[in-house]
Amino acid sequence: MPQNMSFKLTASQIRARTKDVTRRLGWWNLKPGDIVNAVEQCRGLKKGEKIQHLGKIKIISTRRESLDHIDALELIREGFPKMTPFDFITMFRTANHCSIYENVTRIEFGYVE
Repeated sequence: MPQNMSFKLTASQIRARTKDVTRRLGWWNLKPGDIVNAVEQCRGLKKGEKIQHLGKIKIISTRRESLDHIDALELIREGFPKMTPFDFITMFRTANHCSIYENVTRIEFGYVE
């Protein structure tokens, strides 16, 4: 049974298939070939709310890197082509309550149709 991975902040990019990289705290056990359910949100649902499935993704690669290593090309792949690295790092830190130098898991994936 595939795990659920939440894309609450980037659900529109997942729906549009314009995102093929994500950065996460944790998730270091993923391996190439793993299948994951992309969902809008899976934690903190209110009573009666259901998980909204966005599709299945297949993991291509993972690596650990410092959050501050993101560049303009990676921003496009993350689904934020108009954002600066500083803006992305600020958004990520606010959403995840972490340091600018946090080691994150960079996950590259493809869509399973």
